[in-house]
Amino acid sequence: MKKKRAGHEEDNNGTGGEEYVLRLYVSGATPQSTLAIVNVKKICENHLHGRYSLEVIDIYQELELARRDQVIAVPTLIKRFPHPLRRLIGDMSNTDRVLDGLGVGTSE
Repeated sequence: MKKKRAGHEEDNNGTGGEEYVLRLYVSGATPQSTLAIVNVKKICENHLHGRYSLEVIDIYQELELARRDQVIAVPTLIKRFPHPLRRLIGDMSNTDRVLDGLGVGTSE
């Protein structure tokens, strides 16, 4: 269940077009994992449209990758870029909290 979305694009025109590189770790098709996927996709489309790549990783299929990223609970969303690296745990249902964790202003 490894998915990629949106290609890498650079925007240096000063309009805040920095691309967010995200990894969402889930555990199979559990209700909480499914909810986290839906919520993250909705948040990204509404607030980062065209400025993100999202990789959904099932820990059952990619256990070594989860270990390397030190995932201790699922669902876990990791913001790899822009720095600093951040981790959010849960179903991502609180949009303001997710945006704050990603460092995205809610006034967009």
